[in-house]
Amino acid sequence: METVKIKINGREYDVPQGSTILEAAHSVGIDIPTLCYMKKINAIGSCRICVVEVKGAKSLVTACVYPVNEGMEVYTNSLKVQKARRMTLELILSNHKRECLTCVRNQNCELQTLSREYGLEEVRFSGDNDRYEIEDSTGVIVRDNNKCILCRRCVAACKFNQAVAVIGPNQRGFNTHIACAFEGDLAEVPCVSCGQCIASCPTGALTEKDDTDKVWAALADPTKHVVVGVAPSIRVHMGEFYGMPIGTNVEGKIAAALKRMGFDGVFDVDTAADLTIMEEGTEFLERLNNGGKLPLITSCSPGWIKFAEYYYPEFLENISSCKSPQGMFGAVMKSYYAEKMGLDPKDIYVVSIMPCTAKKFEINRDDQDAYGEQGIDVSITSREFARMIDRAGLRFADLPDEEFDPCFGVASGAGHIFGATGGVMEAALRTLAEVVDGKPLEKLDFHDVRGTEGIKEATYVLGGKEVNVCVASGLANCREVLESVKKGEKNYHFIEFMACPGGCVNGGGQPIQPSRVTNFLDLRAERAKGLYGEDAGMKLRKSHENPVIKELYDTYFEKPGSHKAHELLHTSYVARQKYSD
Repeated sequence: METVKIKINGREYDVPQGSTILEAAHSVGIDIPTLCYMKKINAIGSCRICVVEVKGAKSLVTACVYPVNEGMEVYTNSLKVQKARRMTLELILSNHKRECLTCVRNQNCELQTLSREYGLEEVRFSGDNDRYEIEDSTGVIVRDNNKCILCRRCVAACKFNQAVAVIGPNQRGFNTHIACAFEGDLAEVPCVSCGQCIASCPTGALTEKDDTDKVWAALADPTKHVVVGVAPSIRVHMGEFYGMPIGTNVEGKIAAALKRMGFDGVFDVDTAADLTIMEEGTEFLERLNNGGKLPLITSCSPGWIKFAEYYYPEFLENISSCKSPQGMFGAVMKSYYAEKMGLDPKDIYVVSIMPCTAKKFEINRDDQDAYGEQGIDVSITSREFARMIDRAGLRFADLPDEEFDPCFGVASGAGHIFGATGGVMEAALRTLAEVVDGKPLEKLDFHDVRGTEGIKEATYVLGGKEVNVCVASGLANCREVLESVKKGEKNYHFIEFMACPGGCVNGGGQPIQPSRVTNFLDLRAERAKGLYGEDAGMKLRKSHENPVIKELYDTYFEKPGSHKAHELLHTSYVARQKYSD
């Protein structure tokens, strides 16, 4: 790596050639604050918080876009710089809804943090203030433009990472605000509810619809048998809310917290992930061997499903008819579990804890029921779960490790890795290879489909046949793959799509880390390490060897792909009309 010599705050450093001042400073242990900057997708220098002094420059420059050069002298914390940043913060706050105590992002707001760091005790400027109605038309995403600072990070995430671009800046000057085209509601446009806009927002302008009161009400209802299921990736990021290192596996503390809240059944949705592999793998082999529609595309990500329904309805027949693990969990709770426990399905209230805001949309889709009963009654994000833990007065980090309840609490390592991009594909390949070839695999790790790259390809031999597989995460990458398939440029047999870049470990419902972390640390990789580490240390690493799954088929579903399995574990899709049509 070539370097250049520059001075930062009077000290000389060798920094990477071609880097920006922001990157160079970070490489030597100096953080420059930002608000609008998002690595690779939103380097626009508009918020002016990252301004620094460069010797010889006529004015302050924005560190996020200004490149370093040999001999440059930079000052990142001079009084002139501090004064400019403070003034910018005051101007932003002059048109901001300063109700921090009642804001869901209180103590996790980048604007609040900077205001504290720069000693703002009052705002000197007053005058006209924009006032906007809160937009919550989708029942999933809530937008309060009174808290928006026009950083455009949500716009960049929606456009560049997700290739949806349903929000953007409307009007000009003082009246500029973020909204849909023609001031339409989010419910009127092809928003896929992925929540990446929420994850990118530095303030409380974008949040998920909070459904925790519904859960508390169910727990307090003596007529309800309340069960909860936890998604694969939740275990490797809940610790972040409580100061633990990113990627720490806190599965045992999650189970302990839920039991102390009073749930009647505390289960692992990873078991349903194993069930998904059995059904989806069977479906793939049926299509591969009998001339069915290929490529088969996975169905675990509701954001991807909604994207396909809006933008690629011609591929709906390619998508596996299997419900997602969440959908299968709800269906099994309201059928098999109800019978096993001698309960009326109407009296069972099922809660899911998901890394995903689109799961809130999924539970209300058509064809997600179990014999007429809604499978999942409410889906909450990890952020909502953390709020419940805090309200319950639980010291999460101090809780002992406990296990999920046995009826639906055993999962394989294959089920755990569902939370990372490539995990569904790898889990499926482990089972398919052994089922087709009739012998144990020598190596269970399929490294070609691992990693945080947006698109990954590999070819494997199953039963003497070459099978081309593809894994893509982030809807922009999913779009690229689909276009190549449409044009005949690629010939895949099996594709895994995840709406969120990096998969569920980077879902729209995960803990929100500030940009000073996300711009320089790959959260996706750190969280995924936790899942792969758990898998590697387990004896049970294949979905088809899960004893709970074996019992389900032996005593209830008969076999994968049976008539009863299709009644309860499979679903359907519908082409949706886009706003522009």
